[in-house]
Amino acid sequence: MKITRRYFASLACAIPLRAAALATKVSRTPWNMGVLSRTPRFSSPEGFQQEGAKAVFYEGPAWKGKATRIFAWYGVPQPAGRAKHPAIVLVHGGGGTAFPDWVRLWAERGYAAIAMDTSGSVPRPGAALTGRPREWDHHPDGGPPGWGGFDQIDLPAQDQWTYHAVAAVILAHSLLRSFPEVDPRRIGVHGISWGGYLTAIAASIDTRFSFAIPVYGCGFLGDDSGWVPKFQQMGPEHSKKWLDLWDPSRYLAGARTPFLWVSGTNDFAYPLPSLQKSYRLPPGRRTLSVRVRMPHGHDPGARLEEFWVFADSITRRTAPLTRVAAAGYKDGKAWAKYSYQQAPIERVDLNFTRDSAAWTKRRWQTIGGTTDAKKRIVSGMLPDDATAWYLNLIDNRGLVVSTEHADAGSVRHS
Repeated sequence: MKITRRYFASLACAIPLRAAALATKVSRTPWNMGVLSRTPRFSSPEGFQQEGAKAVFYEGPAWKGKATRIFAWYGVPQPAGRAKHPAIVLVHGGGGTAFPDWVRLWAERGYAAIAMDTSGSVPRPGAALTGRPREWDHHPDGGPPGWGGFDQIDLPAQDQWTYHAVAAVILAHSLLRSFPEVDPRRIGVHGISWGGYLTAIAASIDTRFSFAIPVYGCGFLGDDSGWVPKFQQMGPEHSKKWLDLWDPSRYLAGARTPFLWVSGTNDFAYPLPSLQKSYRLPPGRRTLSVRVRMPHGHDPGARLEEFWVFADSITRRTAPLTRVAAAGYKDGKAWAKYSYQQAPIERVDLNFTRDSAAWTKRRWQTIGGTTDAKKRIVSGMLPDDATAWYLNLIDNRGLVVSTEHADAGSVRHS
Protein backbone atom coordinates (compact mmCIF):
# COMPACT_ATOMS: atom_id res chain seq x y z
CA MET A 1 0.00 0.00 0.00
CA LYS A 2 2.97 2.35 0.30
CA ILE A 3 2.74 2.86 -3.44
CA THR A 4 -0.39 5.00 -2.89
CA ARG A 5 1.30 8.17 -1.70
CA ARG A 6 3.99 7.92 -4.35
CA TYR A 7 1.36 7.28 -7.00
CA PHE A 8 -0.70 10.33 -6.20
CA ALA A 9 2.40 12.48 -5.73
CA SER A 10 3.60 11.54 -9.19
CA LEU A 11 0.22 12.44 -10.66
CA ALA A 12 0.21 15.77 -8.85
CA CYS A 13 3.56 16.64 -10.40
CA ALA A 14 1.96 16.36 -13.81
CA ILE A 15 -0.46 19.23 -13.05
CA PRO A 16 0.73 22.54 -14.54
CA LEU A 17 1.79 25.13 -11.97
CA ARG A 18 -1.03 27.33 -13.29
CA ALA A 19 -3.52 25.06 -11.48
CA ALA A 20 -1.92 25.73 -8.11
CA ALA A 21 -1.81 29.45 -8.81
CA LEU A 22 -5.46 29.55 -9.80
CA ALA A 23 -6.42 27.63 -6.69
CA THR A 24 -5.33 30.56 -4.56
CA LYS A 25 -7.42 33.17 -6.38
CA VAL A 26 -10.83 32.50 -4.94
CA SER A 27 -11.28 35.28 -2.40
CA ARG A 28 -12.80 37.74 -4.90
CA THR A 29 -15.37 36.98 -7.57
CA PRO A 30 -17.53 39.10 -9.89
CA TRP A 31 -20.66 37.89 -8.05
CA ASN A 32 -22.09 39.50 -4.94
CA MET A 33 -23.41 36.61 -2.86
CA GLY A 34 -25.00 39.03 -0.41
CA VAL A 35 -27.29 40.21 -3.20
CA LEU A 36 -27.77 36.87 -4.94
CA SER A 37 -28.68 35.13 -1.66
CA ARG A 38 -31.83 37.23 -1.38
CA THR A 39 -35.11 35.82 -2.66
CA PRO A 40 -35.71 37.28 -6.12
CA ARG A 41 -39.10 38.69 -7.04
CA PHE A 42 -41.03 36.23 -9.18
CA SER A 43 -44.32 35.76 -10.98
CA SER A 44 -46.28 32.97 -12.65
CA PRO A 45 -46.92 33.99 -16.26
CA GLU A 46 -49.91 32.88 -18.26
CA GLY A 47 -49.71 31.13 -21.59
CA PHE A 48 -47.26 28.38 -20.61
CA GLN A 49 -48.74 24.94 -19.99
CA GLN A 50 -46.87 21.81 -18.98
CA GLU A 51 -48.23 18.95 -16.91
CA GLY A 52 -46.36 18.65 -13.64
CA ALA A 53 -44.35 21.84 -14.17
CA LYS A 54 -45.26 25.44 -13.44
CA ALA A 55 -43.85 28.37 -15.43
CA VAL A 56 -42.02 31.04 -13.44
CA PHE A 57 -40.31 34.33 -14.24
CA TYR A 58 -37.87 35.58 -11.60
CA GLU A 59 -35.83 38.73 -11.46
CA GLY A 60 -32.25 38.55 -12.76
CA PRO A 61 -29.33 40.98 -12.61
CA ALA A 62 -29.36 44.08 -14.75
CA TRP A 63 -27.94 43.76 -18.25
CA LYS A 64 -26.57 46.93 -19.85
CA GLY A 65 -28.50 48.91 -17.28
CA LYS A 66 -31.82 47.19 -17.95
CA ALA A 67 -33.71 44.86 -15.60
CA THR A 68 -33.92 41.23 -16.69
CA ARG A 69 -36.29 38.32 -16.08
CA ILE A 70 -35.29 34.65 -16.09
CA PHE A 71 -37.71 31.98 -17.30
CA ALA A 72 -37.93 28.66 -15.43
CA TRP A 73 -40.07 25.58 -14.91
CA TYR A 74 -40.77 24.46 -11.34
CA GLY A 75 -42.22 21.20 -10.11
CA VAL A 76 -42.83 19.37 -6.84
CA PRO A 77 -43.41 15.70 -5.97
CA GLN A 78 -47.03 14.55 -6.03
CA PRO A 79 -48.89 14.27 -3.81
CA ALA A 80 -47.13 17.20 -2.19
CA GLY A 81 -48.09 16.45 1.41
CA ARG A 82 -46.82 18.54 4.30
CA ALA A 83 -43.24 17.33 4.49
CA LYS A 84 -40.48 19.57 3.23
CA HIS A 85 -38.80 18.14 0.13
CA PRO A 86 -35.16 18.06 -0.90
CA ALA A 87 -34.64 20.08 -4.07
CA ILE A 88 -32.45 20.42 -7.14
CA VAL A 89 -31.41 23.25 -9.46
CA LEU A 90 -31.13 21.95 -13.04
CA VAL A 91 -28.80 23.71 -15.49
CA HIS A 92 -29.13 22.91 -19.19
CA GLY A 93 -26.31 22.76 -21.71
CA GLY A 94 -25.51 24.58 -24.94
CA GLY A 95 -28.32 24.52 -27.47
CA GLY A 96 -30.80 23.79 -24.69
CA THR A 97 -33.23 25.66 -22.51
CA ALA A 98 -35.33 25.09 -19.41
CA PHE A 99 -36.71 21.57 -19.91
CA PRO A 100 -39.99 20.69 -18.12
CA ASP A 101 -39.44 16.95 -18.58
CA TRP A 102 -36.20 17.25 -16.59
CA VAL A 103 -38.15 18.89 -13.77
CA ARG A 104 -40.73 16.10 -13.87
CA LEU A 105 -37.99 13.47 -13.83
CA TRP A 106 -36.60 14.75 -10.53
CA ALA A 107 -40.06 15.41 -9.08
CA GLU A 108 -40.87 11.74 -9.69
CA ARG A 109 -37.83 10.93 -7.54
CA GLY A 110 -39.14 13.05 -4.68
CA TYR A 111 -37.34 16.32 -5.34
CA ALA A 112 -38.71 19.80 -5.86
CA ALA A 113 -36.94 20.94 -9.02
CA ILE A 114 -36.34 24.16 -10.92
CA ALA A 115 -34.86 24.37 -14.43
CA MET A 116 -34.09 27.85 -15.70
CA ASP A 117 -33.03 29.16 -19.09
CA THR A 118 -29.50 30.60 -18.90
CA SER A 119 -29.53 32.53 -22.16
CA GLY A 120 -32.49 34.88 -21.80
CA SER A 121 -34.87 32.70 -23.78
CA VAL A 122 -38.51 31.74 -23.34
CA PRO A 123 -40.53 28.89 -24.94
CA ARG A 124 -42.73 29.57 -27.90
CA PRO A 125 -46.41 28.98 -27.16
CA GLY A 126 -47.29 25.32 -27.61
CA ALA A 127 -43.67 24.19 -28.11
CA ALA A 128 -42.95 20.60 -27.07
CA LEU A 129 -39.45 21.54 -25.84
CA THR A 130 -37.81 18.41 -27.16
CA GLY A 131 -34.41 20.06 -27.53
CA ARG A 132 -34.80 21.80 -30.88
CA PRO A 133 -33.59 25.43 -30.72
CA ARG A 134 -36.46 26.64 -32.90
CA GLU A 135 -38.84 25.95 -30.00
CA TRP A 136 -37.81 29.06 -28.02
CA ASP A 137 -36.85 32.69 -28.59
CA HIS A 138 -34.74 35.27 -26.82
CA HIS A 139 -37.24 37.43 -24.94
CA PRO A 140 -37.10 41.25 -24.59
CA ASP A 141 -36.28 41.13 -20.87
CA GLY A 142 -33.68 38.38 -21.22
CA GLY A 143 -30.00 38.77 -20.43
CA PRO A 144 -27.07 38.16 -22.82
CA PRO A 145 -27.36 35.26 -25.28
CA GLY A 146 -25.15 32.19 -24.74
CA TRP A 147 -23.03 30.20 -24.80
CA GLY A 148 -19.58 31.11 -23.54
CA GLY A 149 -19.86 34.79 -24.34
CA PHE A 150 -16.45 34.81 -26.02
CA ASP A 151 -17.45 37.76 -28.19
CA GLN A 152 -18.51 39.74 -25.08
CA ILE A 153 -15.13 39.82 -23.35
CA ASP A 154 -14.60 43.56 -23.85
CA LEU A 155 -17.89 44.38 -22.09
CA PRO A 156 -18.05 44.95 -18.32
CA ALA A 157 -17.99 41.61 -16.50
CA GLN A 158 -21.59 42.14 -15.29
CA ASP A 159 -22.80 42.32 -18.90
CA GLN A 160 -21.25 39.03 -20.01
CA TRP A 161 -22.95 35.66 -20.39
CA THR A 162 -21.14 33.64 -17.71
CA TYR A 163 -21.84 36.29 -15.10
CA HIS A 164 -25.57 36.22 -15.89
CA ALA A 165 -25.80 32.45 -16.28
CA VAL A 166 -24.12 31.75 -12.92
CA ALA A 167 -26.29 34.43 -11.29
CA ALA A 168 -29.39 32.73 -12.76
CA VAL A 169 -28.35 29.44 -11.13
CA ILE A 170 -27.71 31.04 -7.72
CA LEU A 171 -30.93 33.07 -7.84
CA ALA A 172 -32.89 29.92 -8.67
CA HIS A 173 -31.34 28.41 -5.55
CA SER A 174 -32.36 31.45 -3.49
CA LEU A 175 -35.89 31.20 -4.89
CA LEU A 176 -36.16 27.50 -4.01
CA ARG A 177 -35.06 28.21 -0.45
CA SER A 178 -38.00 30.57 0.01
CA PHE A 179 -40.68 28.02 -0.88
CA PRO A 180 -42.41 26.49 2.16
CA GLU A 181 -42.44 23.01 0.64
CA VAL A 182 -38.63 22.97 0.19
CA ASP A 183 -36.04 22.11 2.84
CA PRO A 184 -33.35 24.80 2.31
CA ARG A 185 -30.69 22.57 3.89
CA ARG A 186 -31.12 19.91 1.19
CA ILE A 187 -30.71 21.59 -2.19
CA GLY A 188 -28.26 20.44 -4.85
CA VAL A 189 -27.26 21.59 -8.33
CA HIS A 190 -26.92 19.45 -11.45
CA GLY A 191 -25.80 20.64 -14.88
CA ILE A 192 -24.93 19.15 -18.26
CA SER A 193 -22.15 20.32 -20.63
CA TRP A 194 -22.20 24.14 -20.46
CA GLY A 195 -24.55 23.51 -17.56
CA GLY A 196 -21.86 21.36 -15.94
CA TYR A 197 -19.41 24.21 -16.43
CA LEU A 198 -21.87 26.58 -14.73
CA THR A 199 -22.49 24.04 -11.97
CA ALA A 200 -18.76 23.91 -11.20
CA ILE A 201 -18.65 27.69 -10.74
CA ALA A 202 -21.98 28.09 -8.94
CA ALA A 203 -21.22 25.32 -6.43
CA SER A 204 -17.85 26.93 -5.74
CA ILE A 205 -19.11 30.40 -4.88
CA ASP A 206 -22.53 29.50 -3.43
CA THR A 207 -21.61 27.40 -0.41
CA ARG A 208 -25.28 26.84 0.49
CA PHE A 209 -25.57 23.95 -1.99
CA SER A 210 -25.55 20.55 -0.29
CA PHE A 211 -24.23 18.66 -3.34
CA ALA A 212 -23.18 19.21 -6.97
CA ILE A 213 -23.35 16.99 -10.06
CA PRO A 214 -21.50 18.43 -13.07
CA VAL A 215 -21.78 16.24 -16.17
CA TYR A 216 -18.99 16.67 -18.76
CA GLY A 217 -18.39 20.31 -17.75
CA CYS A 218 -15.18 21.32 -15.97
CA GLY A 219 -12.43 23.93 -15.96
CA PHE A 220 -8.97 24.38 -17.48
CA LEU A 221 -10.59 25.11 -20.82
CA GLY A 222 -7.52 26.97 -22.03
CA ASP A 223 -5.31 23.94 -21.42
CA ASP A 224 -7.37 21.41 -23.33
CA SER A 225 -11.01 21.67 -24.40
CA GLY A 226 -13.25 21.98 -27.40
CA TRP A 227 -12.69 25.76 -27.23
CA VAL A 228 -8.91 25.87 -27.63
CA PRO A 229 -9.33 26.96 -31.29
CA LYS A 230 -11.64 29.74 -30.10
CA PHE A 231 -9.02 30.96 -27.61
CA GLN A 232 -6.38 30.89 -30.33
CA GLN A 233 -8.67 32.94 -32.55
CA MET A 234 -9.30 35.43 -29.72
CA GLY A 235 -5.59 35.99 -29.21
CA PRO A 236 -3.56 35.82 -25.98
CA GLU A 237 -4.85 39.04 -24.40
CA HIS A 238 -8.56 38.31 -24.81
CA SER A 239 -8.27 34.59 -24.07
CA LYS A 240 -6.35 35.30 -20.85
CA LYS A 241 -8.98 37.83 -19.84
CA TRP A 242 -11.78 35.31 -20.46
CA LEU A 243 -10.00 32.49 -18.63
CA ASP A 244 -9.09 34.67 -15.64
CA LEU A 245 -12.73 35.72 -15.30
CA TRP A 246 -14.75 32.70 -16.33
CA ASP A 247 -12.76 29.46 -16.19
CA PRO A 248 -14.08 27.24 -13.36
CA SER A 249 -10.50 26.54 -12.23
CA ARG A 250 -10.53 30.11 -10.98
CA TYR A 251 -13.16 29.20 -8.34
CA LEU A 252 -13.20 25.45 -7.69
CA ALA A 253 -10.77 25.55 -4.77
CA GLY A 254 -13.45 27.48 -2.86
CA ALA A 255 -16.02 24.67 -3.17
CA ARG A 256 -16.93 22.78 0.00
CA THR A 257 -19.84 20.60 -1.08
CA PRO A 258 -19.57 16.94 -2.20
CA PHE A 259 -19.24 16.52 -5.96
CA LEU A 260 -20.23 13.71 -8.31
CA TRP A 261 -18.26 14.22 -11.54
CA VAL A 262 -19.64 12.36 -14.57
CA SER A 263 -18.14 12.18 -18.04
CA GLY A 264 -16.84 9.96 -20.83
CA THR A 265 -13.35 8.98 -21.94
CA ASN A 266 -13.59 10.74 -25.30
CA ASP A 267 -15.66 13.79 -24.54
CA PHE A 268 -15.05 16.25 -27.36
CA ALA A 269 -15.53 19.36 -25.21
CA TYR A 270 -14.05 18.52 -21.80
CA PRO A 271 -11.14 16.03 -22.07
CA LEU A 272 -10.05 13.81 -19.19
CA PRO A 273 -6.91 15.78 -18.16
CA SER A 274 -8.91 19.01 -17.77
CA LEU A 275 -11.59 17.11 -15.87
CA GLN A 276 -8.96 15.61 -13.57
CA LYS A 277 -7.29 18.93 -12.78
CA SER A 278 -10.74 20.34 -12.04
CA TYR A 279 -11.99 17.64 -9.67
CA ARG A 280 -8.74 17.77 -7.72
CA LEU A 281 -9.23 21.42 -6.73
CA PRO A 282 -12.24 21.26 -4.35
CA PRO A 283 -11.14 20.05 -0.91
CA GLY A 284 -14.41 18.21 -0.20
CA ARG A 285 -15.45 14.64 -0.96
CA ARG A 286 -15.66 13.66 -4.61
CA THR A 287 -17.00 10.69 -6.54
CA LEU A 288 -16.15 9.93 -10.18
CA SER A 289 -18.17 8.05 -12.76
CA VAL A 290 -16.45 7.91 -16.15
CA ARG A 291 -17.84 5.69 -18.88
CA VAL A 292 -15.94 4.58 -21.95
CA ARG A 293 -17.09 6.66 -24.94
CA MET A 294 -20.10 8.05 -23.11
CA PRO A 295 -22.10 10.10 -25.66
CA HIS A 296 -22.25 13.86 -25.14
CA GLY A 297 -25.81 15.12 -24.87
CA HIS A 298 -28.74 16.03 -22.67
CA ASP A 299 -30.40 12.61 -22.59
CA PRO A 300 -27.30 10.55 -21.67
CA GLY A 301 -26.33 13.28 -19.23
CA ALA A 302 -29.69 13.47 -17.45
CA ARG A 303 -30.86 9.94 -16.72
CA LEU A 304 -28.11 8.02 -14.97
CA GLU A 305 -29.19 6.18 -11.82
CA GLU A 306 -25.98 7.29 -10.10
CA PHE A 307 -27.43 10.82 -9.84
CA TRP A 308 -30.28 9.83 -7.54
CA VAL A 309 -28.26 7.41 -5.41
CA PHE A 310 -25.67 10.15 -4.84
CA ALA A 311 -28.27 12.85 -4.15
CA ASP A 312 -30.31 10.62 -1.81
CA SER A 313 -27.22 9.65 0.16
CA ILE A 314 -26.78 13.32 1.08
CA THR A 315 -30.35 14.59 1.32
CA ARG A 316 -31.92 11.45 2.83
CA ARG A 317 -28.85 9.85 4.42
CA THR A 318 -29.34 6.66 2.43
CA ALA A 319 -26.46 4.40 1.42
CA PRO A 320 -23.94 6.16 -0.84
CA LEU A 321 -22.31 5.00 -4.04
CA THR A 322 -19.24 2.79 -3.72
CA ARG A 323 -16.37 4.84 -2.30
CA VAL A 324 -12.85 4.48 -3.67
CA ALA A 325 -10.44 4.86 -0.75
CA ALA A 326 -7.14 4.51 -2.61
CA ALA A 327 -5.77 3.59 -6.01
CA GLY A 328 -2.39 2.80 -7.45
CA TYR A 329 -0.14 0.89 -9.79
CA LYS A 330 2.45 -1.73 -8.93
CA ASP A 331 4.21 -4.56 -10.78
CA GLY A 332 2.14 -4.07 -13.92
CA LYS A 333 -1.14 -4.07 -12.07
CA ALA A 334 -3.66 -1.26 -11.52
CA TRP A 335 -5.53 -1.58 -8.25
CA ALA A 336 -8.05 0.21 -6.08
CA LYS A 337 -9.28 -0.21 -2.54
CA TYR A 338 -12.88 0.65 -1.75
CA SER A 339 -14.14 1.52 1.70
CA TYR A 340 -17.85 1.05 1.24
CA GLN A 341 -20.35 -0.56 -1.09
CA GLN A 342 -24.11 -0.71 -0.70
CA ALA A 343 -24.43 -3.50 -3.25
CA PRO A 344 -21.84 -6.18 -4.08
CA ILE A 345 -19.26 -5.33 -6.72
CA GLU A 346 -20.37 -7.45 -9.64
CA ARG A 347 -17.76 -6.48 -12.22
CA VAL A 348 -14.47 -4.63 -12.46
CA ASP A 349 -13.49 -3.05 -15.77
CA LEU A 350 -9.89 -2.10 -16.42
CA ASN A 351 -10.17 0.59 -19.09
CA PHE A 352 -6.98 1.45 -20.93
CA THR A 353 -5.63 3.02 -24.09
CA ARG A 354 -2.46 2.36 -26.02
CA ASP A 355 -2.71 5.66 -27.89
CA SER A 356 -0.84 8.90 -27.39
CA ALA A 357 -3.00 11.00 -29.69
CA ALA A 358 -5.31 13.80 -28.55
CA TRP A 359 -7.44 12.58 -25.65
CA THR A 360 -10.66 12.99 -27.59
CA LYS A 361 -9.38 10.61 -30.29
CA ARG A 362 -7.84 7.85 -28.21
CA ARG A 363 -9.15 4.31 -28.60
CA TRP A 364 -10.11 2.86 -25.23
CA GLN A 365 -10.34 -0.85 -24.55
CA THR A 366 -11.75 -2.75 -21.61
CA ILE A 367 -10.64 -5.99 -20.00
CA GLY A 368 -12.01 -7.67 -16.91
CA GLY A 369 -10.42 -7.26 -13.52
CA THR A 370 -10.66 -9.18 -10.27
CA THR A 371 -12.27 -8.47 -6.90
CA ASP A 372 -11.13 -9.49 -3.46
CA ALA A 373 -14.36 -8.85 -1.57
CA LYS A 374 -12.82 -9.71 1.79
CA LYS A 375 -10.03 -7.15 1.44
CA ARG A 376 -12.19 -4.80 -0.65
CA ILE A 377 -9.55 -4.55 -3.35
CA VAL A 378 -10.05 -4.65 -7.11
CA SER A 379 -7.28 -4.94 -9.67
CA GLY A 380 -6.41 -5.59 -13.27
CA MET A 381 -3.22 -6.53 -15.12
CA LEU A 382 -2.22 -3.85 -17.62
CA PRO A 383 -0.78 -4.43 -21.08
CA ASP A 384 2.86 -3.34 -21.19
CA ASP A 385 2.13 -0.69 -23.82
CA ALA A 386 -0.82 0.97 -22.06
CA THR A 387 -0.43 4.76 -22.02
CA ALA A 388 -3.33 5.58 -19.68
CA TRP A 389 -5.87 3.66 -17.64
CA TYR A 390 -8.45 3.64 -14.88
CA LEU A 391 -10.75 1.17 -13.14
CA ASN A 392 -14.54 1.09 -13.05
CA LEU A 393 -16.19 -0.60 -10.08
CA ILE A 394 -19.67 -1.74 -11.10
CA ASP A 395 -22.12 -3.06 -8.53
CA ASN A 396 -24.96 -5.49 -9.13
CA ARG A 397 -27.33 -2.59 -9.91
CA GLY A 398 -25.08 -1.45 -12.76
CA LEU A 399 -23.93 1.68 -10.91
CA VAL A 400 -20.47 2.84 -11.99
CA VAL A 401 -17.81 4.43 -9.80
CA SER A 402 -14.37 5.18 -11.23
CA THR A 403 -10.83 5.69 -10.05
CA GLU A 404 -8.83 8.63 -11.37
CA HIS A 405 -7.19 7.95 -14.69
CA ALA A 406 -3.43 7.47 -14.57
CA ASP A 407 -0.81 8.28 -17.17
CA ALA A 408 2.02 5.83 -17.85
CA GLY A 409 4.60 8.58 -18.19
CA SER A 410 4.04 9.96 -14.70
CA VAL A 411 3.46 6.66 -12.89
CA ARG A 412 5.96 4.15 -14.28
CA HIS A 413 8.87 6.58 -14.27
CA SER A 414 8.27 8.19 -10.88
